[in-house]
Amino acid sequence: MANFASDNTAPVHPKVLQALNDVNAGNAPAYGNDVVTEQLQQTFRTVFKAPDARVFPVFNGSACNGLALARMIRPYESILCHQQAHINNDECGLPEFFTGGKIVGLSGDHAKLSVASIGSLVEQTLEHAPHTSRPRVISLTQSTELGTVYSLSELADLSAFARAHGLYIHMDGARIANAVASLNCDPAKVVAGVDILSFGGTKNGAMLAEAAVILNPALAEDFAYVHKRAGQLPSKARYVSAQLQALLDDDLWITLGRHANAMAMALRDGLIDRAGVGLLHPVEANELFVTLPKVTADRLFARGHRFYPWPNAGADAYRLVTSFATTDDEVAAFLADC
Repeated sequence: MANFASDNTAPVHPKVLQALNDVNAGNAPAYGNDVVTEQLQQTFRTVFKAPDARVFPVFNGSACNGLALARMIRPYESILCHQQAHINNDECGLPEFFTGGKIVGLSGDHAKLSVASIGSLVEQTLEHAPHTSRPRVISLTQSTELGTVYSLSELADLSAFARAHGLYIHMDGARIANAVASLNCDPAKVVAGVDILSFGGTKNGAMLAEAAVILNPALAEDFAYVHKRAGQLPSKARYVSAQLQALLDDDLWITLGRHANAMAMALRDGLIDRAGVGLLHPVEANELFVTLPKVTADRLFARGHRFYPWPNAGADAYRLVTSFATTDDEVAAFLADC
C-alpha cells in the first residue's frame, strides 16, 4: 500500500527527532533567546548568503505566510498571486485576516505567474488609484501548487518587475527544498530578489516547524511585534529551532527534497505510457497531477493506496504527492496495481 495523499502525512525524520531529544535537557532562555535559535539565525544567513537576514520560527505555514504578508502591506493594498496559490485557496482567508488587505488571484500556465500575466493589471490599477487596492506584493509559490518550479530566469524577471514598480516579493516556500533540489543550484539563487521567504519544514521531515526569513533588512524592523501579536512566538523556541537546524545541517533538507522529487519522477515514468493515463502538468518537484481511468483509480483505492481526486481539473483527475519517506517499494506496489 502506498500513501500519496500528501507530504503532510509523512513521519518526522529521525534526525529531527534526535535534535528534539538533544535540546530536551536542562533549562534555556525563553522566547527565542536560547543558543539554538541564535545558531539558527547564523545558519540561515550562511545558507542563503544573506548576512543581514532575520529568522522568526513559527508553528505552521499558513501563519508564516500571514505574518510575512502582514509586514509587507497595509489594509488598502493588495497581494498578487496565482489563482492556484495556497494563500488564495487553502488558508481560509487568513492572509486577509492578518493583513486587512486584498488577495488578487491571477492566471498563468502551470500555476506560475509571469510578467506578462501581471504587468497590465499593475499598470491599470495604479492608473485607477485610489479606487482600487494598490498592488504591493507579488507572492510566488516555489515549488508551485501544481508541482512545477519557477526557473531562475523567471524569478529574475519577476523580481526586476517588482523593483521597477515598488513591489515586494514574498515566496511561499512550503516546498522550497523540492524547488532547490529540482533547480540543482545554490539556495541563495532561488531567493535572489525575495524580500521575505516562508521557509517550509513540516512537509520535509519536521514535526511542526516553519520560519519567516526576512531577507530585506528594512522589513525586519517591528517584525517581532507581528510575530508575537499573531501568537506565533514560541515560549520554548528551541524546540522549533532545533527541527529547522537539523534539516539545514549538512543540507539534509535538500537531500530529502531530492529524494521526494526522484520518487515523483519514478511514478511519472511508470505511469506515462499506460493506456488512459494523462499527465496534466510537468513533473518538476514532488507532485503529479494525472488523469486515470475510473476502473484503475477504483482498483487502487480498493487495494489500500491513498491519493486525492482532483475534481477541479476534471472528473478523472488525481493528485499524487511523494515525500522524503516514500520508498521504491511503495512506488513499485502502486504501479503494479495500476
